[in-house]
Amino acid sequence: MTALRTASARVSQLTEERPLAPAVVVGLMSGTSLDGISAAVARFVPGVDHISAELLAFRSVSYTREQRERLLRALEGTSPTEYCRLNFELGAWLADAAVAVLADAGVSREDVRAIASHGQTVWHEPGHSTWQFGEPAVIAERTGIDVVSDFRVRDVAAGGQGAPLVPIADALLFHDAQRWRALQNLGGIGNVTIVPPGGALEGVRAFDTGPGVGVIDGVTRMLVPELPYDVDGALARRGRACDAVVRELLAEPYFAAPPPKSTGRELFTRAYMERLITLCRAKCDATTEDIVATAVALTAESIADAFRRFIPEPVAELVVSGGGARNPTLVDAVTARLAPAVVTRFDDLFFDAEAKEAVAFALMGYLFIEGRSGNVPGATGARGRRLLGKWSPA
Repeated sequence: MTALRTASARVSQLTEERPLAPAVVVGLMSGTSLDGISAAVARFVPGVDHISAELLAFRSVSYTREQRERLLRALEGTSPTEYCRLNFELGAWLADAAVAVLADAGVSREDVRAIASHGQTVWHEPGHSTWQFGEPAVIAERTGIDVVSDFRVRDVAAGGQGAPLVPIADALLFHDAQRWRALQNLGGIGNVTIVPPGGALEGVRAFDTGPGVGVIDGVTRMLVPELPYDVDGALARRGRACDAVVRELLAEPYFAAPPPKSTGRELFTRAYMERLITLCRAKCDATTEDIVATAVALTAESIADAFRRFIPEPVAELVVSGGGARNPTLVDAVTARLAPAVVTRFDDLFFDAEAKEAVAFALMGYLFIEGRSGNVPGATGARGRRLLGKWSPA
């Protein structure tokens, strides 16, 4: 078992008078990188003035090549028949991951209060609409456990971006008691949460900084099809970034737009990656290694640019997580651009960073079943705190 840090944020921040009850919740997450399903079992225990959490088990279930290709086609546009079938099939894959991680934890299904499933984002249009699928009724039917799903839609309905949602966990579970901390996720999309000392929710801000590893992975697969991603950052390490291309791509209006804001594959599409490759070859006569290095530089510089433009808080530490935290070339690039701030891997402070988002959605599922709001308006721009999720009873 891996203990999470005790959340010192006071329960009063979550409002309501009824005491919270202990619960075991399974969190399921499929991210924009399309690597696979992250599944975590977490036990949440309320104290007098805080919530503590314990990670009981974590499992990462990789998608097969066929599954990844089907999901990628769905994100780019497919037939109604395929959307319908894939929604149900993904629900089954999520259910299998939940059953497997419960076996890892040695926890019986009867002892689980709920499964919290984020599913897979198919389309996300900030301020207008959002769509995640992975049929929760299938998960409930196959596991015999109640399911909470569809976390983003209520925030969007309340005028918010529907993203990022992980800041509630960043504040409650992963803050520093004495100083401002930034938590940077390097998943398919990069997002940052700025957390004040003690994790007070009213001081939390968060937004998507731009690409995380999504563009890096996509470019790598286009250039070297036998690789799923740039393993250990080896290609980028041997290359030289084309700075002119990085500057041109950073002129995209999203980067200059003030928070709250969110983005996804609707902006960083296959066409965007093809453009990056074409520009690198035209402007710098770039090799494969140079092009991947340029994608790394784009992610690192977009994060540094976000800090310069939008983060006046005295952040002394940046904690990185997500798949990109395992790419040493990307972490080194971020570290160089954010000096003198200290860059720390999430794993070194808490637990396996791959489990972070699954634990965060487990927390949101826990808050839902306890009738507590799960969004942070300072992060999403919603009109106020909202109960996030939909209930599918077993």
